[in-house]
This record gives sequence, structure tokens and C-alpha cells, in this order.
Amino acid sequence: MSNARTVIAVDAMGGDRAPGEIVAGALLAVEQSGVAVLLVGRVSDIEPLLPGGACPDGVEVLHAEDVIGMDDEPLASVRKHKDASITRALEAVRDGRAAGMVSAGNTGAVTTAAALRLGRFQGVPSPAIAVPIPVPGSHPQVLIDSGAVVDPVPERLAQYALMGCEYARARYEIAAPKVGLLSNGEEPGKGDALRKAAYPLLEAVPGFVGNVEGRDLMHAGNVDVFVTDGFTGNIALKSLEGAIRSLAAVVFGVLDSSPEAREAAKTIMPTLLDAAVVFDPDETGGAVLAGVSGVTVISHGSSSARAIVRAIEVAAECADRDVVGRMRAAVADAG
Repeated sequence: MSNARTVIAVDAMGGDRAPGEIVAGALLAVEQSGVAVLLVGRVSDIEPLLPGGACPDGVEVLHAEDVIGMDDEPLASVRKHKDASITRALEAVRDGRAAGMVSAGNTGAVTTAAALRLGRFQGVPSPAIAVPIPVPGSHPQVLIDSGAVVDPVPERLAQYALMGCEYARARYEIAAPKVGLLSNGEEPGKGDALRKAAYPLLEAVPGFVGNVEGRDLMHAGNVDVFVTDGFTGNIALKSLEGAIRSLAAVVFGVLDSSPEAREAAKTIMPTLLDAAVVFDPDETGGAVLAGVSGVTVISHGSSSARAIVRAIEVAAECADRDVVGRMRAAVADAG
């Protein structure tokens, strides 16, 4: 494997379509993006998916016998399956064999194993999941946390804001990110006990604009980083996904509703599909785990090969831009 390439460890066994789509995506990433990959998983499952049954240039396989299922309990499975592909991929990052890791597997297990194997930032007791939210015609927004910790203490939300801002600067080159606390109203004092307690802490974060609402998601201008607890963040994320699917079904249903509509669709469809790419989950590249000492990218469970290519590209970009080091420094500087 070439030392000049950024090496990304890929959990070949994680995800609903593993290992086939995962390995296919990893091979495409090597070919298209100039990275190197370390495929982690059962050799007997991976080798038949390689061209000629052998590793091409830029690809290496690391055997891991165990697999953590999508429905397995995270902490128990990480403790029990010490030779799991998720764990071995993270250890490759910890040991310097890879610059980052990608997994489409059990999100809870990835989060737990990353905290245990890579370690957490000093003073940050729990990691957070930073998810890019597509914004037509603009850079993505960052939603943090989208599911790692469902009931954090208020101090954690201030840390999420600092890490989310640094991520937005590093990934999307936003010089002065605007930070909003996701709540049920814009006025100060709105929200539950967590938001009321977190608000004054967030006022010390540069760029804090106050409370923001769900309607600000996917709209440019008002906020770049949405800060919330994992419970609310996950519901917001899944609600957006459901709304986009529903809207797409309505649009395509209308375009197929009559001979006249189908004729018009011949002209409209190419432009519509180009515009809709921004909403394609395979294009987002996955979420970054903030607060752990190594680049960790979590792709969605149904990831296709194309989604894995993007996730590997995100991991390599985060490694090259020292996203982890910048987030760690942001939290440390705040005391």
C-alpha cells in the first residue's frame, strides 16, 4: 500500500448490504479518489469480492472474525465481540495504520467502540454525531447531536456547539458559523428544562444567534450549526428524511399522472433530477463522530457502493484537514 495515499479503514461487514456494496464502494474509492483502503472483516467473505480474488494496488485486508449486527445491543456487543470488524477498524486508526474509519454498521456500536478504543476528548464525557443537512444552493448545515446521547446535561450542548462550529469551518470553509439552539420557539426562555439551562451557556459561544426552529433546517442564511440533544436531533433528522421521500413521491406521481404530464416530464425530469441530487443520502457521505480522538464516519445502514465512496472521501478529507485536532482544540480552549 502506497505511503503517499491517505489510508481509510472500512468496516466491510457493517450495513444492510454488506459486504458486497461496502467492498464495491471501497474499490471504487481507491480508483476514483486516490485513497487507499484497509478492508476489515472476514477474509473468506471479502476475498471473493476482490478482482481475481486478490487485493489491487491501494487495497489491503485485515481479518476480523466477529460481526456486530444492526440490532445488537451496542455496549454488550462491543464488550463481547472484541474481534469485531467495527472494533478492529477503530484500532487501526488508534494504532496509526489508518487515518480514519468508515462504517455503515450499528451506529450505537460504532459510537461506543470509538469512545472505548480511540478515547474521548479531555473534558468531553460523551461523543456526538454531526450530520450534514442539505441546503439547496448553499453549503450544508450541521446538526449535532443526531442520536449519540439522548439526554445530555446542558454543558454538553455548549461543547457540541464548539465542535460543530469547528467542523463547519474545516469541512465547509464557513469562517464564522452561526449557531442556533433547536427549540420550539425563537424567543429566549422557550423550550424545556434542558434548553433553558443550555441557553446561557451557549451565549458564550461565538456566533450564537439564539433559539431556532425546525423550519430553519434546510434553509440558507439563518443558521449553520443546529445544536440539540440526540433524542430531538434524531427525530428532526428522520422527519426531514420522511418529508423528502413523501415530497418526491408526490412530484413523481404528478409527472406520471396523465399522458400530458408524462410528455412534460421528458423535458422537466432531467433538470429535476439534477436539482434533487442535493437531497440524495448517498451523496452526503455520512456523519462524523465528534468528541473522539480519531476520524470516525458513520454511513447510513442501507449504504450503496456510491454512498461508501462518498463516506471514504469524507473520512479522508477530515483526516487531511485535521478536523479531529481542530475540534479538540476548540473544546480545550473553552476550558
